[in-house]
Amino acid sequence: MSATDRPAGTGRLLTGVAWAVLLLGLWLWGREITEGPDSGSAPASGDVAAAGRPLGVPLPPPHRPLDGAAPERVEVPSIGVEAPVVRRGLDKGGAIDPPPYAKPQTVGWYGSGTEPGAEGAALLVGHVDTETKPAVFYGLSTVRPGEQVRVTRADGTVAVFTIDDVQVFTRERFDAEKAYGPREDGRAELRLITCGGTYDRKSRSYTANVVVSAYLTGQEREAARSPA
Repeated sequence: MSATDRPAGTGRLLTGVAWAVLLLGLWLWGREITEGPDSGSAPASGDVAAAGRPLGVPLPPPHRPLDGAAPERVEVPSIGVEAPVVRRGLDKGGAIDPPPYAKPQTVGWYGSGTEPGAEGAALLVGHVDTETKPAVFYGLSTVRPGEQVRVTRADGTVAVFTIDDVQVFTRERFDAEKAYGPREDGRAELRLITCGGTYDRKSRSYTANVVVSAYLTGQEREAARSPA
């Protein structure tokens, strides 16, 4: 079938279906991310509450979106995170494939989606803990609007994001489009995602996802690193 014979709207429909499948996969990832090897003791964390977007918190204006470039490192200074970022795809079940448990301090970027700093919502995922210790996004639920996230990119730029929303989405009230989709047209946005809620020992998964939303508010050049 040629392009002129294709029914109107088919491309948009397929794009929408693919997006819906990805969002479902991200939620499945949130349920399964803690299912590592069973050592007889499961990790546990207490309930976490959403900070939301408090009234009266001054936020800077958005910066224009940048050209695309793959992320290499992410920093969340308020919780002491400085971690390498690796490209990840989807597993056979359609869920996003998180970084391996052997590298709990590594963050995964959904490489078939938006690049951090480019227009749209880029997705970064990380473990909250392992069976024995906290992982890279253990403190993610404690960040607050107005704090920064810095992403060093392959082109030598640092995309500076400002957090504007922190939410915990339970299984019963999960809204994939609200959690992961762009909030405003024309902005460069970022989502940091990990597990939250209460650890269910029976199902060996958490009951919720922590989703931190941020938007691009600045651009810097990567500082020269000292020789090792």
